Amino acid sequence: MTDDPKAAARKTAFAARKVAHATVQATPATEHLLATIGPAKGSIIAGYMPIRTEISPLPAMTALHAAGARLCVPVIEAAGHPLDFREWTPDCAMESGPFGAQVPAKGDWLTPDTLIVPLVAFDARLKRLGYGGGFYDRTLERLRNAAPTRAIGFAYAAQELPDVPQEPTDQPLDALVTENGRLAPPPTAE
Repeated sequence: MTDDPKAAARKTAFAARKVAHATVQATPATEHLLATIGPAKGSIIAGYMPIRTEISPLPAMTALHAAGARLCVPVIEAAGHPLDFREWTPDCAMESGPFGAQVPAKGDWLTPDTLIVPLVAFDARLKRLGYGGGFYDRTLERLRNAAPTRAIGFAYAAQELPDVPQEPTDQPLDALVTENGRLAPPPTAE
């Protein structure tokens, strides 16, 4: 038994995600994601190449590309660094990158204004639990310090936990999309 609350939450969420990946129809999640992103023409949107049992954003990325957005995917430079983003098109050549994800073999480096963010777990307050490397937290902090940047979590509904442990460096999501629809952050007390 571990006394690390994030490790325990990841174990629970990974098990739920594995079952959902095998049984849940993801088409409604794609539709909800496209509606949440909204008009895409002229946007730069970061998706991701799904690994293991992550819900796939590829159908949404293909539709966004057709609608006139520029798409990119994360490329890991090194541990402890923010992500960089290389342009992706549905027919671009791909090669193996770190952690088993495919990355474009070549292409422009882009700065996204919207990120579709993978995750291991989330809660109703849109707290996100990732894999533990801090890549998205560092990246969102850097991007948001430079310009307005939306982060939309993409997951199976089964990945929701009652409360996701957080640290001060964890970056919030602006919305979260599952096959059941869109979650927005609860209103803050003023």
